[in-house]
Amino acid sequence: MQSARQLFDTLNTDYSAVHKTKEDLFWATYMATSSDDAGFARAEEAYKNFISDPARLAAVRSALAGLGATDPDEAERALRHGLKGWLALFESNIIDNDAARQRMSELIQLEAELFAQRRDLVLQHVGEAGQLEDATLSTLSTNLSTNRNQAARKSSHDALMSLERWVLAHGWLDIIKKRNAFARAQGFGNYFDYKVQKNEQMSAAQLFTILDDFELRTRAANERALSDLTRSHGADATQPWNLRFHVSGDVTRQLDPYFSFAKGLQRWIESFRRLGIAYRGATLQLDLLERTGKYQNGFCHGPIPSYFDGQGHWVAGQINFTANAKPDQIGSGARAINTLFHEGGHAAHFANVTQNSPCFSQEFAPTSMAYAETQSMFCDSLLDDADWLKRYARNAKGEPIPDELIHARIETTQPFAAFAERGILVVPYFERALYQLPDEQLTPERVLALARECEQRILGVAVGPRPLLSIPHLLNQESAAAYHGYLLANMAVYQTRAYFERQYGYLTDNPAIGPQLAEHYWSRGNGISHNDTLLSLTGEPFNPKYLADSCNQTVALAWQEAQSQMAAAATRDYPPPTATNLDATIRIVHGAEVIADNGESDQAMCQQFERWVGEHYPASVQ
Repeated sequence: MQSARQLFDTLNTDYSAVHKTKEDLFWATYMATSSDDAGFARAEEAYKNFISDPARLAAVRSALAGLGATDPDEAERALRHGLKGWLALFESNIIDNDAARQRMSELIQLEAELFAQRRDLVLQHVGEAGQLEDATLSTLSTNLSTNRNQAARKSSHDALMSLERWVLAHGWLDIIKKRNAFARAQGFGNYFDYKVQKNEQMSAAQLFTILDDFELRTRAANERALSDLTRSHGADATQPWNLRFHVSGDVTRQLDPYFSFAKGLQRWIESFRRLGIAYRGATLQLDLLERTGKYQNGFCHGPIPSYFDGQGHWVAGQINFTANAKPDQIGSGARAINTLFHEGGHAAHFANVTQNSPCFSQEFAPTSMAYAETQSMFCDSLLDDADWLKRYARNAKGEPIPDELIHARIETTQPFAAFAERGILVVPYFERALYQLPDEQLTPERVLALARECEQRILGVAVGPRPLLSIPHLLNQESAAAYHGYLLANMAVYQTRAYFERQYGYLTDNPAIGPQLAEHYWSRGNGISHNDTLLSLTGEPFNPKYLADSCNQTVALAWQEAQSQMAAAATRDYPPPTATNLDATIRIVHGAEVIADNGESDQAMCQQFERWVGEHYPASVQ
């Protein structure tokens, strides 16, 4: 029989191996550099079998019971802590009967088949040049927001609607049924209830107490914004192919020269460095451009979770993240830097988990999605701040963004702050109702009708600008029935922002922020609850009112705050950055091609990246 120490060391080593094998194949298949879907499915199943193994759970429980009531020294305290981390992981993922394990195996195969078919699907729309062209989800979304031609915008939305029908015709409803059967085999009413309990350690009823409250708080603001839009632009303004354009289209075009795609990498590195964010020696691999067959949604996964091993040696993280930018498309630069901040925030979090086991620093349960997304969404929230825009958003001549353009941005987007958050909110309302449907009602017609019902009730429009079944998160079991995590995270983001504003008076380029996040939010990984991280930093438990108050803010007040931010920034004596780089090995790739790396320096990498973009997308740098 293994000792508790031997068991702990074996779990750390074996998990690291099975996790890396799965993640390497995940990256290769999702980036379309490999078509080994069968190999990935096998690796995924091996990983699932590891984290849901009843024998490992029993061994951990036995080891903990054998440690005794108290810890005689620091080594045993650390061992107990590490084993409790494994206990939480296994209890979050346990599949304790053969029927459920069989359904999980079947689910993995069904999802692998759907993924392979989806990778080969090509959507088309009329792009900026007025020509029919292949399009990714990212380019469809950007075209909906920026193309001045209504027919072209409608072609993008039509493509999303066709994707909904494609999903329904290619086995997704069978996956829904199988997910529910898997959940019922474990004693849950449906898959939504199962995921909420496993991912967020709360019941669906507890979740919807929060969501219903937020829905009520933001309902009037959403209705008012849609009414004002119709009054200003006519009844067609709320058509799904017009809404985003009327909200931000012209302003996005005006902003575009100040958000160079080629400069995005440099601005991300400089901004994070000045925030005091560092990656503790991690290796980062970034694949930022769209490509045929590549997965059409940004993500961050870590093949090597960071931790201190049994000898006390630091195991630096290896982290991959991706975007789907089309550099010569209007709005692509803004979307790209948003992805860099968002996924770079995830990477900073997972690179800074300083516990004694990889179980604390991986992105799956018991890591709460709301907790994980708080880190990324806090970072990308900085891009909306007037002082960040003033310091970093510059055109090709080096001129800063004008105040009047920042005002125009606030004037168009602030009234729709509630609509934007409700665009997240609609997903859990739909998914909960979807998984509550009996199998015989899981037909394409009923599911589409349910999607439209939810969009009308939560968004206030007949069809959403992003139709529900076109959201890729719904297709994959890791992200399915978890989208509410983004909204819970944004609530925590605004609570966190409010704390830093009270404490320091500003956020942009504040070098205290990175170390504070590392200490209170990142270092303990999933060994601390989301609520306890907020208590640790802000001194108060989870509070959704900060986000609701922001959504309900008037344009006048938002502009007044922006002016105050810019005025204070103009006279502020900023502390110098605490480091010269991000303490990371960074590779920028395009599929199998390495575009740039920081082997020489971060600055040299950014110059390499700019040159590559200029050579391949000359129109984007003019």
